[in-house]
Amino acid sequence: MAEVAKAGSKDAPTNPRGIPYAPFVDKVEDYVSSRAEVEGALKSFQEMISKYQFMEVNTQRRAAGLKDKIPDIQKTLETVRFIKTRKEDSDPLESFFELNDTLYAKANIPYTEEVNLWLGANVMLAYPIPEAETLLESKLDAAQSSLANCDEDLDFLREQITTMEVATARVYNWDVGMRRKEKGDGKGGEDDEKKGGPNG
Repeated sequence: MAEVAKAGSKDAPTNPRGIPYAPFVDKVEDYVSSRAEVEGALKSFQEMISKYQFMEVNTQRRAAGLKDKIPDIQKTLETVRFIKTRKEDSDPLESFFELNDTLYAKANIPYTEEVNLWLGANVMLAYPIPEAETLLESKLDAAQSSLANCDEDLDFLREQITTMEVATARVYNWDVGMRRKEKGDGKGGEDDEKKGGPNG
């Protein structure tokens, strides 16, 4: 049972984002030496499963947010690149921009050398077009990298949950086996020796 606690400690091996590996229960005897320790081990395993499930839900939420965000960044980057290709003597560009989900306004966009970008928290800043392009490219790379990490973490978390569920089943089955063995040992004696409690 000491090794179960060790799995949650700072020395335990982790994935690149610091999520600890679940302990693999090969021999139940390494985790529990008697039936008295079974309940504590099972409780510890259940706590670890709950922690992994909590991390899984948070990672799924983060991945969903990134999947919504990435297409917006890509669209903005394409627009900035299109504006960059326009010449100084070009006619104003007629376009529609979104005010709300179903509400659009028409706009005439003259030649420009800067664009305004939303940075979040109701903040908008004007950037020269090359700077805006660089910023959006770095944001897109970061978002795609984060999404790849989320996908990797979700696979890792599912593996750890499965490992812990297998460990729980092994300890529980070991306990059932020991109970049967104890019961069998009690019944195996002579009738005179059946003086013990109802559990034999």
